[in-house]
Order: sequence, then C-alpha cells, then structure tokens
Amino acid sequence: MSQAASGYALAIDIGGTFTDVTLAHRASGRIWQIKVPTTPADPSQAFAQGIRRVLELAGIGAESIDGVFHGTTVATNAILERKGAVVGLITTEGCRYVLHIGRHDIAKDAYPYSWIRPERLVPPRRIREIPERLRADGTVECALDEAACTRALSELAPHKIESLAVCLLHSYANPVHEERVRALAASALPGVPCSISAEILPVFREYERTTATVLNAYVLPKVAGYHQRLEARLGEMAILAPLRIMKSNGGMYSARAAAQQPIHTALSGPAAAVVGAILVGETVGQRDVISIDVGGTSADICLSQGGQPAITGGGEISALPLNVPMVDVHTIGAGGGSIARIGANRSLTVGPQSAGAEPGPACYGRGGTEPTVTDANLVMGRSPAQLGRELSLDVALARRAILEAVAKPLGLSLEEAADGIVELLNNNMATAIRAVSVERGYDPRKFALVAGGGGGALHAARLAELLGIPLVVVPASAGLLSTLGLLATDLKTDFVQTVVQTSGAYDLEKLNATFASLERRAQAWFEAERVEPSTAMTVRTAGLRYVHQGYELTVRLDDAGASGRSSPLTDADVAALKARFHQEHERQYSWSSPSLAVELVNLGITAVGRLPKLTLSRRPKREELALPASSRTVYFGRAAGSIETPIYDFEALAPGWTVEGPAIVEQRFSTVLILPRHRASMDEYGNILMEVRQ
Repeated sequence: MSQAASGYALAIDIGGTFTDVTLAHRASGRIWQIKVPTTPADPSQAFAQGIRRVLELAGIGAESIDGVFHGTTVATNAILERKGAVVGLITTEGCRYVLHIGRHDIAKDAYPYSWIRPERLVPPRRIREIPERLRADGTVECALDEAACTRALSELAPHKIESLAVCLLHSYANPVHEERVRALAASALPGVPCSISAEILPVFREYERTTATVLNAYVLPKVAGYHQRLEARLGEMAILAPLRIMKSNGGMYSARAAAQQPIHTALSGPAAAVVGAILVGETVGQRDVISIDVGGTSADICLSQGGQPAITGGGEISALPLNVPMVDVHTIGAGGGSIARIGANRSLTVGPQSAGAEPGPACYGRGGTEPTVTDANLVMGRSPAQLGRELSLDVALARRAILEAVAKPLGLSLEEAADGIVELLNNNMATAIRAVSVERGYDPRKFALVAGGGGGALHAARLAELLGIPLVVVPASAGLLSTLGLLATDLKTDFVQTVVQTSGAYDLEKLNATFASLERRAQAWFEAERVEPSTAMTVRTAGLRYVHQGYELTVRLDDAGASGRSSPLTDADVAALKARFHQEHERQYSWSSPSLAVELVNLGITAVGRLPKLTLSRRPKREELALPASSRTVYFGRAAGSIETPIYDFEALAPGWTVEGPAIVEQRFSTVLILPRHRASMDEYGNILMEVRQ
C-alpha cells in the first residue's frame, strides 16, 4: 500500500437527496467541494458526475488522484426497503426456525399489544436442514452428511436462489463443515454467491449469527454489482487509484472485500460523519465530542471520547440484530423534511415521517403540502430563501402549510406554530443525545457538540442550551462533514472468536492459541489489502461479563503492537483485564462486584493499516473587519420575540472574527444560527465556535 501523502484524494458520500464530493490535496489541506443530485436508479451516475465536476472545478487531471474513498448506503437501503436478493439458508438439522423464533423481546418504542415481529428475510420454504453437528468446543459430534447436503442444495435450485447463506451450529469454533458446504454449493448452485457465518460473524448466539449471515447474503449481489459499476466508472475516467469503502466500524476496506462482506457497510455514511467530527474536534483541542449529523430525513448522533468513537457489537438495522462491530450511532427520524402533524388529541408531533426529496417540504414547490421543519425555519427567518446555488425556497407556500395544518388548529400565531415545530424537534434530538451520554454514564456538559449535515448548525445552539453543553463547533465544511471523515480514517477490520471461560479456570494456553490464530488472520488481511508493515498495527480486545449475565462488555488490552505476534498473555495480564472490566461495568451501570466470577466470552483483534490523512488548511487572515452582508427579521421564541438579525456571508469571514448573538452565518451548504446571549468566533481553520451561555 503505497500512497503519496502529497497526492490528491477523492471522497464521495451518496445520500438520499444529494451526492457529496470532496477533492482534497492532503498535504496542504486545500479542498474543493460540490453537491450533485443523487440518481436513485443508478447511484454510480451521480458518483461519476460529481467526480467529473469537482476535477473540472479544481483543474486536476485523473492521473493526480491516488485514493478514492466512498461512503455508501446501498446495503442499508436494500435492507430498509426489502429489495435484496432471494436468499436460501442451509442450517443444522433441528435449527430451521432459529430466524423465526428470534428473541423474546420487542422494540423499545413499541407498545406491546401492537408490536409486529419484523418480517424475516428468508421464509421457511427456502431453508434446508442438513445432518451434521459440532460441539461447543468445535469437536465433531456428527459428521457432515455430504449426500444429504447436496440434495438440500438441489432442492433450493427451483426457488431461483440468488444468494446462499450457511449457518451451522457452533461453526464459530470450527468452520470445517461450513467450508465444505460452500464447496458443495459451488457445484450444486453454480454462480450463486455463498456467505458462511464462520467468516461473517464467528461468535456464539445462533439467532444473531444467523441473521448477520443472512443479511450479508441478502445484500451481496446488489452491492457487488454496484461496486463493479463504480470501478467501471473510474476506469472510464482513467482514474487508476484504488477504490476503498467506509465500514460501519469507522475504518476502510477495499471494494473487493466490501463485495464479499457488504454487511459491514450498513452504517457506512453515518460512521464517516463521526470520524469527520473527531477530526474537526481535534483541530480545536476537543477530543471529547458529541456529533450530530442532521439531514433531510434523519439525525445521526454519536459520542466520541479521547478521539475514539464509541463502538458497539450489538447494533440493529430495520429491527433486525446486527452484531458486527460498528460505530455506536443513534439515529432518529428528525431532519429538515420531518413532517409536523396534529394528532387526534390535538397534540403536535414532528417526524419520524419525512417529506423526503420528492415532493419534499412545502417550500420546495414540488407539490408537498404538509409542513416540515424546513418550512418552520424558513417562516421564522432562520433559513435563507436560497439554499446555495441548488434550490430556491417559497416562503408563501411554507407559511400556508404551517398556518393551515398547525397554527389554526392549535389557536397559535404563525410564528408560534413554527417555533413549536422546531422546539419539538430540538427536544427529540436532545433526548437522543441523552441516550448516548447520560444513560451510558457520560456527562454531556464535559463534551463539545460538533454540528454537521445541512441542518445541524441550525439546531446545535438550542441543543447545547437544553443539555448544558458549553461549546458548539460548526466545521467549515459542515454540510459535507462525512466526506471529511472519509479522508481521515484508516484501513480497519475486526476479527473475533468465542472462547467461553470462567474466572479461576482461564486456560492461558488456549487463550494465547486463539490470539495467535486471530493474528494470523490479521496478517493475511494485511497482505490482501497490501498494507506495508510500517503502517500496520493490531489491538487486542476481550469480551467479559459476570457469571449469569446475558451480555458482555468489550475491554481493550493495554498493548498494541505491529502486525506480528503480540506478547503472550500472562496471569498478570488477565488480572489487569478483569480490573478494567470492573471499572467499565461501574462506569456504565453504576455498580460492579469484584467478588463475582468473571466469564471471558470473546477474544478479538482489531487490525489497522494507517493511511495518509487530510491535514485541514488554515484560513487566510484579513485585516479588514467583516460586516454583515444583510439583515432580516428572525423569530427567537415567545421570550425574545422577533429581532432584526445580522446575516454574515461565511466566505467573507476570517480567523479572529467574533459576534454577539443573535446572528446568522450562511455557509454554502448549511446555515449557522447564533442565539441571543451566545458568542461566536472563527478559528484559524474556519470553524465557527459558539460559546453557549446558559
């Protein structure tokens, strides 16, 4: 993996409405950015169009590009919209209904008597059991019946299977049977891709492991075809740089690997925005940040401490468990397109339903009639009537929608109704931020709030007031924050293995053998990704829990070494590991019990191949004082009322600029709202820092 740090890199993030493209000269930090409309029928069209336009804007030739980084929603959308492949499943005899039995829990926000179990991706008619069985330690109890397996595979053929999933009992301890089934499937179902659980998620818990494997098989054909189209588009433009895809864990992997295990891209875009927020936070001396990325339909929220995002192994997508390592992003239906409605009891709700891009908010003039958050911000004067060069907004249509649907039914003035819509959305987002901070033992007042996305900077100041956060950071490229994250991450993958052992009986020989096996897999991955030894490193982790607990906490071991073998575990290492587990349990749950036995459940290796990073450029200083470009009347709620507010053009500002709120700064792709009593300034990188005075 040889990349010149002085070269140019492309970052492309495809959203539901717009495709964001950033071209960066990594050494100098100079960037060029554009947005182009997303092409849902074939996202690769917008991908190519955006690249051509940004190269033309910068006057750069294709030969100068040495890296292409992409955040994708193809796998996510296929799952959410249930538009994946026709999947067949091979499982152990007696396990046919693992998917359908699931767990005895329901969605957290669902009323028990109205909750409906989410539809499974593979119906029983496309599931076949085969005679075989492994014990939990990986030894063979019943050998694989290859003749029966071949018959089962042939029975799936008439169902026109497009992708095959294989999940056999205890295969995480020994993949031999799954690997043999895959070999037999290559003959029985030629051309059908096969996903085996021993490679997708080699850990215990049959329902979660089966679901992850099925999800991978479900999206694999679509994602593989999509990546082939992307690479073909790059070839047409004579861009020879490798294409890398953002993973849900905040790292990158090759397009080839992504085509084989696409399930690791389920949170690709949101993870990139989190990495971008960490990058911006570090430039202003804030390593503990809470990031919000507010788009048209949703808001993505994540807490990062010490420059590292929170990682979870217990996520979900579309009400299905997805226990692969991923950045712990909390997503809610709160965005500019969130629709405001009056319920039967005259209560106001905002979201999660969204007007989307078509027809969009009423002010778009595309046929939408229901009021949205974008309409409310426009009516109060907080949003400009012109969004960059892309879209003009119709204030009259926004006023009519809010007046008819909200203000009149509730007996409110137009401004009060609009303020109520925005304030309700703000409180929904504040509740989500508390979920990733207060509910997990973190004090949000000790973090900075980094606001990204098209709508983040409009709501960040009020969110900070609600949560007592003292500092808001609005990046210079807030509207394309995720593309900055794509340029600030490393190659990264996780290997994990279940090895259940109880405190007092840890088998160090077995633990060290497991780590050695994981490190060999990491070394093979380094070679496949062409990672140079000088840029490679591994970090060891362990999942632990108290005896009789149902779930474990992942704790990082202290040492992080190069791609070779780490030093063997000792009794002292295990004692230190348990001590860190007790501390983490105390922090998250406010109690711990060192007298209880501790089970070691999983061992893991995180392999990292460091990539050249984007160095953010400093903004030129100016002697003259920036003056407001204009002013307009802005409504700030009942207490403050309407105030004639100065409007600043972001491009006219320079480091050292300060203002006392109220004020508005209009960036090309976002709008920064500075509330009364708050103080804002611009730092040397062009970030706007808001001091929140409670």
